[in-house]
Amino acid sequence: MLNTDIWLTEYYEDAIGHTFKIKRNLYHAVSKFQTIDIVETDYYGCMLLLDGMVMTTENDEFIYHELITHIPLLSHHAAKKVLIIGDGDGGVAREILKYPHITEITVCEIDKMVIDACKKYLPVTASGFDSSRVNVQVKDGTEYIAQFKKHFDIIIIASADPVGPGEGLFKMEFYQNVFAALTDNGIMVNQSASPWSMQDQFKNINKSLTNIFPIVKPYISVVPTYPGSFWSWTFCSKNIEPLSNINKPLAKKISESCKFYNPEIHKAVFALPNFIKDLLTG
Repeated sequence: MLNTDIWLTEYYEDAIGHTFKIKRNLYHAVSKFQTIDIVETDYYGCMLLLDGMVMTTENDEFIYHELITHIPLLSHHAAKKVLIIGDGDGGVAREILKYPHITEITVCEIDKMVIDACKKYLPVTASGFDSSRVNVQVKDGTEYIAQFKKHFDIIIIASADPVGPGEGLFKMEFYQNVFAALTDNGIMVNQSASPWSMQDQFKNINKSLTNIFPIVKPYISVVPTYPGSFWSWTFCSKNIEPLSNINKPLAKKISESCKFYNPEIHKAVFALPNFIKDLLTG
């Protein structure tokens, strides 16, 4: 009897990969930028893939979105204007909507087809797009950021890996424009790859950022469906430290609506194992 099970494997570094059992294919399209697929998996629920790479899943997306959002927002006590570059699935926007004092939430995503697909097939993650507080700009983030000077309090780079349409979001010129677009107390957080299975990318991203920002602090967590099941983000600011400036009362309140984030996690994710410290100094 033939095996009718469908399995999807995402390979990386030409050496390892993650394999997922697929129940059914829900969506397939080719935009002017990339191939977009949404599949229903046996374990992680619906999964978004761009050019064959896993971007998010229903069942573990909260880890990525809560950590990339609440770490910067709870380190800045007076933020009003937030820009998200990327976030085609809408998960970061959803988390920012938990803060009523944020008056300007802008999502700059290059591919409208990703947004539309996520609204249909990942409605919980993409629920932020339904809010009138969220301003969506379907534009190239590298071009969009260049027009602002000292405008945003927080910029979150929720991009894909540095290939295809996301490649420009990891270049020095882009980081310089991000720095210029931040207010004097501004914070930027970007995803900075896996320090386990994408070590060169992790090192290069953090090296670039230390050439621009006075404060650069990588932080880490498990994300089961990402390469190596281990991911990093990098907190960058002009003068704010992520651990000494936590808004503790608000952090406690926000954590009540989170599955992953809490004030203890805020501190714990910045504790780096020795092999990562060696990567950053080597």
